[in-house]
Amino acid sequence: MTAQDVERTGFIEQWERWHRGKEEVLAGPHGFLAITSLRWLGPRPERFDDAPGAWSVADDHVVVELDDGEELTVDGTRVGGRYDFGVIAERDSVYAGFGDAVVEVAKRGGHDILRPRHPDSPLRTGFTGTPAYTPDPHWVREGRFVPYDAPRPVTVGAAVEGLEHVYDSPGQVEFDVDGATYRLTVFNGSRPGAVMALFTDTTSGVTTYAANRSLQIDPPDSAGGVSLDFNRAANLPCAYTDLATCPLPPAGNRLPFAVEAGERIPLERGGQA
Repeated sequence: MTAQDVERTGFIEQWERWHRGKEEVLAGPHGFLAITSLRWLGPRPERFDDAPGAWSVADDHVVVELDDGEELTVDGTRVGGRYDFGVIAERDSVYAGFGDAVVEVAKRGGHDILRPRHPDSPLRTGFTGTPAYTPDPHWVREGRFVPYDAPRPVTVGAAVEGLEHVYDSPGQVEFDVDGATYRLTVFNGSRPGAVMALFTDTTSGVTTYAANRSLQIDPPDSAGGVSLDFNRAANLPCAYTDLATCPLPPAGNRLPFAVEAGERIPLERGGQA
């Protein structure tokens, strides 16, 4: 085995660890595949068949009224009767347990929502994995982070019709493919200094999920250099379920070529293994 073979083997093994970890979170007992409904809360108390209590919003506070025999566990404490979750911040989630399930109380696009998560959800129990392109070092592109003078608010659409998200963008990343330079508007990533790009390309709707693809990018080096590993272009939860409120890519983040790397259309959406 040559040094190049060893290097490629290590590259594939690292990708497999990343993909396996992502799948474990997605299909965990209370992961996104366990969601059984998406409820939009309002001033009138409502009961749902997959969560205890009557839920409403009063003075921007999410409130639940639990009948005798009903209870939730919040931050390790059992609660009953009337419980006030307070004001939920945009893009925050609070989780309350009941039995082997949890209910997510969240705010998305300015709306308070409820998403029960049950381990026996058919979407979760039937999940067999996400198809993906074979990892290829060709799709690791060196680029540069181009910061704005100050973060800019960017409004994007959502997987749910009529919903919008607003994110602060710290700048763009630029990279070259076949001698041409492309730029993607990015948002803050999953850890300090990292950024995240939402994009589509000419595989979108053909072999990859039509609405969006997500790429986490490590923090830039001291010279602004970044590495874009498109092998880790990932599906967001809306690729699997209509019970997600995922953001769509910003205007301009449509790449005019095929990024044949990363996760493909899930089997649950008609994808091919």
